Order: sequence, then structure tokens, then C-alpha cells
Amino acid sequence: MNADPANSDIDLINRIANGDRLAMQVLFSRHHVRVYRFVLRIVGHQSAAEDLISEVFLDVWRQAGRFEGRSAVSTWLLAIARFKALSAIRRKSDDSLDDEAAAAIEDPSDDPETAVQKKDKGAVLRKCLQSLSPEHREIVDLVYYHERSVEEVASIVGIPENTVKTRMFYARKRLGELLKAAGVERGWP
Repeated sequence: MNADPANSDIDLINRIANGDRLAMQVLFSRHHVRVYRFVLRIVGHQSAAEDLISEVFLDVWRQAGRFEGRSAVSTWLLAIARFKALSAIRRKSDDSLDDEAAAAIEDPSDDPETAVQKKDKGAVLRKCLQSLSPEHREIVDLVYYHERSVEEVASIVGIPENTVKTRMFYARKRLGELLKAAGVERGWP
């Protein structure tokens, strides 16, 4: 496989389209945590998120041959996950988001010391994020937590790029106000 993950993801999709189960396992292991966290932030329940992740990767298995390469594989996965999560919310509109459950998922990039330093500010930040509208929260999630470009976010959410920029502007402005009111200065530990 190529060293570039984007190229190797496309190779994996091509192999999956030909029925390669090992390629499916590799793609799943590479992307399931990020997709799971994204879905969990939307639906707010671990069991629902786990079920939806299964559906997302089942769709990938079934539709790999239809992947046209107009976006990165990870963007395609997030778009499928978003559609499934929003459909699940529509079916159960009385559920609310639970970012505390998403925060409890272990992130291998943080060592224990860093995790402790971020804990207090992280809790305040999660509370402030919950105060944003669902539309603004979704844009912040995709841009900052999933490191998606404006173009990719527009593709995933199905809105114009300028709308993504506008929502991002107002979300950051509001988040800054909320953090300042909570006594959190700019910066991270």
C-alpha cells in the first residue's frame, strides 16, 4: 500500500468493491473511532452510535463499487455517518446530545498527563459547545474535531461553502463569548 493514507484508502475501497474482507477490516480499523465519535456527538447514545457505525460500514461494503472519488474516503464515510445519524434522530426526536459520553472515549493521542491538564477546560468547553445551535455545533465538530476543510464540510452537510464559513464565524464568536463568561482564557494547557 502507498504511504499516503488518502491513496491507500482509495485502494482499500477498490479492493472492498472486489469483495476483499481484509481491506474492509483495515478500512474499519483505520476510521471507526473517528466516525464513531462523530456519530456519538450527533445521536448522544453509545448503543445507538454503535449500531449506526455497523450500518455505516455495512453500507461501505455494499456500495464500495459506487464510490466515485469526488471526495476523500474519510469525507465519504462521514457523509454516510451523518445521514444515518440524522435519520436516527428524526426517528427518535426526543433524544438529546451527550458530549460527556463522547469525551469518555479514550483518545490514544493524549497521554495521561495531558488528559489531566485538559480535563477542567475540556468540561467547560463541552458545556459551552452544548449551548451552540445544532447547526453551529455540527460545523465546529467537523472542522475542529474531524479536521475537515470548508469544502469537505459543505459536501458532508450539503450546504454551500459560504454558509459553512458564515456558520463557523458565528459559532466561534458565540463560543468565545461563552468561554469568556465561564472564565476560560484563550489557549490550552
